[in-house]
Amino acid sequence: SELKRFCSRNLLVILGFSFILAVVALLAVGLTQNKSLPENVKYGIVLDAGSSHTSLYIYTWPAEKENDTGVVHQIEECKVKGPGISKYAQKVNDIELYLAECMERAREVVPQSQHQETPVYLGATAGMRLLRIENEPLANRVLNTVANSLSSYPFDFQGARIITGQEEGAYGWITINYLLGKFTQKLRWLNLMPKGDDTQGTYGALDLGGASTQITFVPQNKSTESPDNALHFRLYGKDYSIYTHSFLCYGKDQALMQKLAKDIQDTNGTLRDPCFHPGYEKVMNISDLYKSPCTKRFETTLPFHQFQIQGTGNYQQCQQSILQLFNTSYCPYSRCSFDGVFLPPLEGDFGAFSAFYYVMEFLNFTSGETPSQEKVMDKMKEFCSLRWEELKTNFGAVKEKYLSEYCFSGTYILSLLLNGYHFTADSWKHIHFMGKIRSSDVGWTLGYMLNLTNMIPAEQPSSTPLPHSTYIFLMVLFSLILVIVIVIAMSVFRKPSYFWKDTV
Repeated sequence: SELKRFCSRNLLVILGFSFILAVVALLAVGLTQNKSLPENVKYGIVLDAGSSHTSLYIYTWPAEKENDTGVVHQIEECKVKGPGISKYAQKVNDIELYLAECMERAREVVPQSQHQETPVYLGATAGMRLLRIENEPLANRVLNTVANSLSSYPFDFQGARIITGQEEGAYGWITINYLLGKFTQKLRWLNLMPKGDDTQGTYGALDLGGASTQITFVPQNKSTESPDNALHFRLYGKDYSIYTHSFLCYGKDQALMQKLAKDIQDTNGTLRDPCFHPGYEKVMNISDLYKSPCTKRFETTLPFHQFQIQGTGNYQQCQQSILQLFNTSYCPYSRCSFDGVFLPPLEGDFGAFSAFYYVMEFLNFTSGETPSQEKVMDKMKEFCSLRWEELKTNFGAVKEKYLSEYCFSGTYILSLLLNGYHFTADSWKHIHFMGKIRSSDVGWTLGYMLNLTNMIPAEQPSSTPLPHSTYIFLMVLFSLILVIVIVIAMSVFRKPSYFWKDTV
């Protein structure tokens, strides 16, 4: 026939055209289906307004959430220059400038197209809790000024408020366990995760700030003798019942003020203090010592307006003085930490962060495994006995205020953990000092963001151009065409006479 004769004469052209068409079709379907989808992420900003400083954190998470909670991670941290916002109580007009640099940084990091839908939260902690106790109208004025300042930026400002000690402890617990992969199977590859299959063996959280300290963990016995210390969370489809307590006035800065206010009563204006290094001297005003609500219980009339601290550098004597801050003489429950506060038996591993980490990092206790309790004590004895001039020479880059207080802070941490929270030589091994995990700072802000994203509606995932079944069908079809073309071509080259005999 004419058709057969035409096909025989133009067979190579037809095969070549079919081959090219099949290859182009395969590439087109594959590239169209597998092209990168538009990035669909959300941003959130949390400001941690602590007693000694403020930090701004920027978080991001996919709009399509996992198990009703956004998969949140930190992409930026900005430390606000200056003290905590409670120190601006008498100069609220400076707050706008105080926050400006970090808020401008947030404006740069978050894409402009996302500004209006990016929520901003400010949580103030123990410094503002103390200011509220001392002068509530003044604390409200500070928060209102902060709110007005943050509202002036093109973000979705959600409010500035003082979070409770319970919230601070609970959100810190959420942060640690989220970063360690305790809430979802998806994060099982984390190298910090303990061996074994028990992904629900959560870590406890130990937080130490300037004005308060928190302890939070899941107790073995779900029932608690103190309902005020019980909180319940639902994260990633699971329920958690935790114990938490926040000790206001027992952050490292306020604890030092308490100790000085207690010890100065038995002096004539010169305090020989074992918690400061030999050769260290400092003059303080009595009014500065008594202006905090934390020192009111020690306030008394003294015949001098200033006093001088002279360091003697003795770890044992420093510890004895610190232990007098913990009242363990009464307990209305089966067991207590101190000041009559209920504490269930300690369970599992604990992550210690914030000032716990910063102090222990300076003392070189955070690299590798946690050293034994005895080694830490021996190092503290040696460190506290160093002369002040020698210390300044060896650590000249460290701010003098921080450097002078590391002896007290290290001793206080040991006293708080061992005598306040009753960690033993065995349970001490389960304390892990943590600064960052997976490039995210350990603290309450990430847990706060995680909890708040439960209230942000998930968006529908961006879909691929073709349904999966259609994509598979087309890929198989064009692959078969390609195979048929190749088989025919091979046959032509093997037996060309068969295909061209009718045209001769």
